[in-house]
Amino acid sequence: MRNEITWFELIPFLYLTPILLISLEIQPRYLLPMLPLYLYYALRGLEFDWTSPALLKLATVVTLLLLVIGTPIAWWLARTRSAFKGTIGAVVALPLVLPPTVLGFYLLVVMGPNGPVGQLTQSLGLGLLPFTFPGLVVASVFYSLPFVVQPIQNAFEAIGERPLEVAATLRASPWDAFWSVAVPLARPGFLSGAILGFAHTVGEFGIVLMIGGNIPDKTRVVSVQIYDHVEALEYAQAHWLAGGMVLFSFVVLMALYTFNPARRKSP
Repeated sequence: MRNEITWFELIPFLYLTPILLISLEIQPRYLLPMLPLYLYYALRGLEFDWTSPALLKLATVVTLLLLVIGTPIAWWLARTRSAFKGTIGAVVALPLVLPPTVLGFYLLVVMGPNGPVGQLTQSLGLGLLPFTFPGLVVASVFYSLPFVVQPIQNAFEAIGERPLEVAATLRASPWDAFWSVAVPLARPGFLSGAILGFAHTVGEFGIVLMIGGNIPDKTRVVSVQIYDHVEALEYAQAHWLAGGMVLFSFVVLMALYTFNPARRKSP
């Protein structure tokens, strides 16, 4: 596969960048016709298989689990008056400031052969979680949790008390009010959380090395592939992968700002 880059091929790419940035300020929908060209220059020549199970499967499974786990946590944080709200909120947000290698190290200890989780999984006949796909899923859920919980929590808090009080006067149970009132009104938060959780999982590095290693088709992800290329002095391949991740992040944020209903309603 050809990985060399010519300046002639980079001219359209460099030309599109300021147009995209200017269009973002004028009208976001003008960006959509440019996306195929932009993605072509981001993905052309990449050695990494973007359809490998280690990438799309991991990001999809982790995002779904985060939505299931993060929604009740976000609802509790948005509604509770407990004195432990600050403590629980700090624990959820801890991965935002904690180095991923630190979190990965303690997860490795806990899930290792001498850790409580490792001993439990071995007693159940499941083996050890480190350096397996399920172990990587568990670590990714912990590391990406605040990126899903916080947008959903903010959306729940923005709803206020009035819609739920109206639902209560119509004899709706708390369960019905949650699904028929709170969840639809918090849809922008769910959208933001899902996009950020998916994108953050795709770009993980430190915790992947600590828990998943670099096993092809099982735990290898893009960030680890970039590291391997740099270590082998294969800068052309590393450049294309890194550039693809930059553009992937840009497209994710652009989609977040373009298709978020709350943003579209703002003047």
